[in-house]
Amino acid sequence: MTGRFAGIRRLIVGGLFVYILFFPSFGEAASGKRSPESGSFFVIRVVDEQTGRGVPLIELKTTNGISFWTDSQGVIAFFEPGLMGQEVYFSVRGPGYDYPADGFGNHGVRLKVREGETAQVRVRRVNVAERLYRITGQGIYRDSLLAGLPVPLKNPDLNGQVMGQDSVQTCWYKDRLYWFWGDTNCPFYPLGNFATSGAVSLLPRQGGLDPSVGVDLHYFTDERGFCKKMVPLPEEGVVWIEGVCSVKDSQGKEHMTAFFSRRKGLAKVLEYGLLDYDDSACQFRPVLRSEKNLVPFDGVGHPFGAVCGAKRYFYFAVPFPLGVRMRISACWDDMLCPERYEVYTALGGSPAGSDSGAGYWISLRELQTQWKSADELKKALQKERQNSTLLYDVRNGASVVPHNGSVSWNAYRRKWILIAVQQGGESSYLGEVWYAEADTPAGPWGYAQKVVSHERYSFYNPKHHPYFDQEGGRIIYFEGTYSFTFSGSAETAVPRYDYNQIMYRLDLSAERLRLPEPVYEIHRDGGVEYLFGSRVRTERKDGKIAGIAFWAVSPERAFKGLIPIYAERMEDGQVRLSKESGGWTGKPLFYAMPAGTKNSSRALVPLFEYRHKETGLFCYSVETQKGPDWEKGSEPLCLVWKNPAEKWTADWEAQPWTAW
Repeated sequence: MTGRFAGIRRLIVGGLFVYILFFPSFGEAASGKRSPESGSFFVIRVVDEQTGRGVPLIELKTTNGISFWTDSQGVIAFFEPGLMGQEVYFSVRGPGYDYPADGFGNHGVRLKVREGETAQVRVRRVNVAERLYRITGQGIYRDSLLAGLPVPLKNPDLNGQVMGQDSVQTCWYKDRLYWFWGDTNCPFYPLGNFATSGAVSLLPRQGGLDPSVGVDLHYFTDERGFCKKMVPLPEEGVVWIEGVCSVKDSQGKEHMTAFFSRRKGLAKVLEYGLLDYDDSACQFRPVLRSEKNLVPFDGVGHPFGAVCGAKRYFYFAVPFPLGVRMRISACWDDMLCPERYEVYTALGGSPAGSDSGAGYWISLRELQTQWKSADELKKALQKERQNSTLLYDVRNGASVVPHNGSVSWNAYRRKWILIAVQQGGESSYLGEVWYAEADTPAGPWGYAQKVVSHERYSFYNPKHHPYFDQEGGRIIYFEGTYSFTFSGSAETAVPRYDYNQIMYRLDLSAERLRLPEPVYEIHRDGGVEYLFGSRVRTERKDGKIAGIAFWAVSPERAFKGLIPIYAERMEDGQVRLSKESGGWTGKPLFYAMPAGTKNSSRALVPLFEYRHKETGLFCYSVETQKGPDWEKGSEPLCLVWKNPAEKWTADWEAQPWTAW
């Protein structure tokens, strides 16, 4: 019986083999699979209608719910059995971009899907910043590779076996750019590397890729080819690093140093410490270890260079909200001595320079003498931080709580610029990124413009890369961690993109980035004058600042709808403001909104001229009354932006320096 059934089985199998040999389409149907060659795909390329560049992270979805996401060149390689040769409708959506709606309110496009053909879909950018590409993770150019298209990266499909990677830190060290990330996912297990991952790359001038194209990362890997532990501590807990910078010791030897925290989960800190990079092992080694009080804050963030007098410092752009509140002399010996670290604070004394509530730099050694313990000092600094300046939406004056970000000097704007993510934004809890400017690294920070929004999705810990700046700083690049964590849900996680780094490009000449600046009230013999920060700095008048009178737009940043305001020097030496052209320079002092403008922004307020009844002194204020000794003009001169916060900070001594 068994032999007979075996013979019948051989006959059936043999017949099927002959049938499949002569009718191969049956074999494809029976297996339910077809492996198309690159020429068989229908290639959809989604482009920014403003620049013509491919847009990553755009979803196209069929009417039966099949989702496709564009890769870093804006490409989708489409091959779906049953739909090839058909007219297919795709809904189109993606964070920061829009596709026009039809008469029924549907945002989508109908395409004739044919093998080997290409279609282009143009989307309108809503964000100020332009999304460029994904930096980390698997399948960065997946669809482009499937379609047989050229790609810029050496490892475009899987690099360092990285599936996902959290929050970047960078450092220019020994003629290479070093990159470090937090927790890193791998392909072979749900858990990965929780002791910091690292890589290096070359700048464009060294033969590296143009930052508009991509970043070729060379990872430090272990024997499996996966990212090695850059901070291999024997104790339990995840290890994150920050504040990475390069300093020299007294013998001229260069050290790459970083602060680390060893943690249990997101909140509980087991210890802080300081690391030194071991070039031979390509790993960090701890040189200072403490429990929790190595630094007076809960972190140090991203460093940048500044010169004060003849001394170089690294300033640390943390904590938010808001300020650059710690600095360390840029030498190895001072890095090793926490008592020499300096904080910017108003604790323990009166602010120097003005009654603005600004702080001053003081060493931890000095400051600690006024407090019973490091814990009490840390609590006091935390309370001061909570009362510090926020950002304010330039559109309506609403307050914006910055969560984290970076500060750097920008040559194009001749200002310190800030890229920060908002905590508790409109579209997502940690997905809206803001741009702001200040005259000094410590401030005054005030009005900001939203440049990126991710609906119900996080984009946390953004980092501006100033070594990638182009056209004299007009074009800047920044990245952040794109993740559903904190703002979305695991069910809405975007394949391949989730928990990875995405690069954006921002053109600082964009009209939406023409922000109002503080106009300082300067007291001098015989009257009052009003200056922007650029003149305060060049004329060295920071010691004569009485306060910030209001905020207005500088002449080189004026835009449609504003009117010029001129300064006229009177015979008695006083300065009087006027809408009439002329003045002693013939050029506008600032630009503002016309007085009769109807607006919904609570930030715009009327600017009045006041004259002292006895002395005849002129001054200008947004206050509705200045007291019985002052006579107010009958009509406001114009509308300006009010000073958004009572307290403000400034560090006029700091001048920029860079190491690359």
